[in-house]
Amino acid sequence: MSNSTAPHPATVALFEQGFRPFFLLAGLWAVFAMALWVMGLYGAGIQGGPLPLARWHGHEMLMGFVGAAMGGFLLTAIPNWTKGPVFRGVALMLVAALFVAARLVLLPGSPVPPGLAAAIGLLPLPALLLLVLPALIKAGTLRIFGPPALILTFWTGDLLMLGDAAGWWQDTFAAGELLALDIALVLVGIIGGRIIPVFTRNALRHTSRPVEPTPLPGVDTAGIAALLAVVIVDLIRPGGTMAGVVAAIAAGLALLRLSRWHGMATLRQPILWVLHFAYLMVPIALAVKAAHLLGGANWAENWFHLQAIGAVALMILAVMPRATLGHTGRPLMATPGMIAAWLLIPAAAVVRAFGPVVMSGTATYAAAAAFWILAFGLFLGAHGPMLLWARPDGEPG
Repeated sequence: MSNSTAPHPATVALFEQGFRPFFLLAGLWAVFAMALWVMGLYGAGIQGGPLPLARWHGHEMLMGFVGAAMGGFLLTAIPNWTKGPVFRGVALMLVAALFVAARLVLLPGSPVPPGLAAAIGLLPLPALLLLVLPALIKAGTLRIFGPPALILTFWTGDLLMLGDAAGWWQDTFAAGELLALDIALVLVGIIGGRIIPVFTRNALRHTSRPVEPTPLPGVDTAGIAALLAVVIVDLIRPGGTMAGVVAAIAAGLALLRLSRWHGMATLRQPILWVLHFAYLMVPIALAVKAAHLLGGANWAENWFHLQAIGAVALMILAVMPRATLGHTGRPLMATPGMIAAWLLIPAAAVVRAFGPVVMSGTATYAAAAAFWILAFGLFLGAHGPMLLWARPDGEPG
């Protein structure tokens, strides 16, 4: 008699697929780095390291949290795109170890000299790209080089930030930070534009409300082109009228793209509607940015955090649980905790972006950080064990 339905013994499977260590690291670092930042704000006596505390916070939210999520996505997506073997074992361990080492040498209070810390901090993403490069070359399909090329550009932002800290060049930290954030937004636009309509159509195909994306030729290409234009203008002429105009155009096109994907039909399926909600934050963040740059609106001056938390972080928190469930052989069903987490992140974005306009002091920072920490704590509670342990069905991966 077959025993395929018998419970599979719990075995550590952390390095059996690329998403496992990197999604776990993204969740852990989101909680730890934010908690450390708030402790520093409230006078915990945390010493500066290779980066001043405020710069460390911005750098680590991008290169630590977002960088880990990008790594998990890329290491999982490329085997699907190329139909090749998954990334696992020693090579995966080494890349993950480099990522952890980068976080440690840059910690507040780290005794590592800035130049050496910068050199170590810059290693993980190039190592990740070198790991996936043979599979990309073997596949021989030009379009799949797009996301890795964007991640390399994201790493260029890291080079500008850490190069400034190391004294290799001057006054490039802010440019690197904005470049990295803008590239993260482009990836949200590209990946979201691919998966949201497909997931929505597939999930609703067998219901009473099957849907297909509303045809509108050229809008997807124009939407991505506009996001790339945001990157270029912010790099060349940040904070000016042209940046505001391009942000406004990109906001309109992102909203037009989203309107075609039938988000209202997903309201009974949280694991779907959160993807639409996350994409909605893209035009909202860009519109608030345009309001600040074109109209000088004081209420919109913290648009940076609306983009970082509302658009980028919420999309990451929408994709990581879905990918974890799907690749560990579990039903695509959201837990109540994850639904709460998906509401906490937009709350954190709103409080951090608009709270300082109406309330002085650090209270709004602490409130936004509390929402953030709770959201990612809920993710770790629900999905951390799935990332650590083998699939319950006994299948590899």
